[in-house]
Amino acid sequence: MGFSKDNLKGFVLALLSSGFIGASFIIKKKGLRRAAATSGVRAGYGGYSYLLEPLWWLGFITMIVGEIANFVAYAFAPAVLVTPLGALSIIVSAVLAHFILKERLHRLGVLGCVMCIAGSIIIVIHAPKEHSITSVLEIWSMATQPAFLLYVGSVVVLVFILVFHFAPQCGHTNVLVFTGICSLMGSLSVMSVKALGTALKLTFEGKNQLIYPETWFFMLVVATCVITQMNYLNKALDTFNTAVVSPIYYVMFTTLAIIASVIMFKDWDDQSGGAILSEICGFIVVLCGTILLHSTKEFERSSSFRGGSYMPVSPSLSARLCSGGNGELEKHEEEDGSPSEEICLRRQELY
Repeated sequence: MGFSKDNLKGFVLALLSSGFIGASFIIKKKGLRRAAATSGVRAGYGGYSYLLEPLWWLGFITMIVGEIANFVAYAFAPAVLVTPLGALSIIVSAVLAHFILKERLHRLGVLGCVMCIAGSIIIVIHAPKEHSITSVLEIWSMATQPAFLLYVGSVVVLVFILVFHFAPQCGHTNVLVFTGICSLMGSLSVMSVKALGTALKLTFEGKNQLIYPETWFFMLVVATCVITQMNYLNKALDTFNTAVVSPIYYVMFTTLAIIASVIMFKDWDDQSGGAILSEICGFIVVLCGTILLHSTKEFERSSSFRGGSYMPVSPSLSARLCSGGNGELEKHEEEDGSPSEEICLRRQELY
């Protein structure tokens, strides 16, 4: 249960990643607002004037830096530690939006932030040590063990069923179809990203791993998974409300990524039952905090749109899972929503 040097590096990189990505959405939104004020056409209605706005490009570059830090973090620390820490970027965005964009953070939102931080601390304290790997061939041996091959086979079968059977029938009425495809492929991309990141780290240390075809295979898997994720994530965002898609996607993606890591890298083999239980509890606390943050944002938008008068909150999550959200009114609301709602989606497009 000790905190190794590699775990510390991965932890710091994950924190930096969350900070950069959280800040990038605020900077980009400021750039979008400035561009819309100059041209009179918002990005949500076909405007591209933001491409001439330096502030938007600053936000874009900041996001790229955050994604690179997140990529490198997987090379040093287990996915069980790195992946849940992605929720901290939502906190950074929510806090910065409160002070910079003047988007009020509700008390329940503050509670959600506290829950995310508390859960992350529990995960960090009880995170497993990163196993020492000296060659990409060791990772290949882990990837070809029967248990993980069974997991990969199950994921591939489920994705094919969702894509070719359920997507045409109910993909536009059930949010679990598109988000399920993204999450399943995301769990494989995280494992491939970790394998590729470790191979590059060893290469930079003087142990060239680019000579092995396994390294290039992992790179191919990353590209395939990322393209699939981005395609179906865009479909989910285009069809359903972001406030519905984001927490569901975060929960499914993070859960499946941890399961895949536990199977492939055997993260929990050297841990006690108490440590594993603590990690699970910390993860659940983070999930609850994330959902609470998004629910608070949806409540804020509903109240704002209705002029502040008391009205019932928007339909419950369970009721909205089976209803599309592609009306013009909803699109207009999402465009004005807080950037913190989209962070989990944006940062995981690459994983």
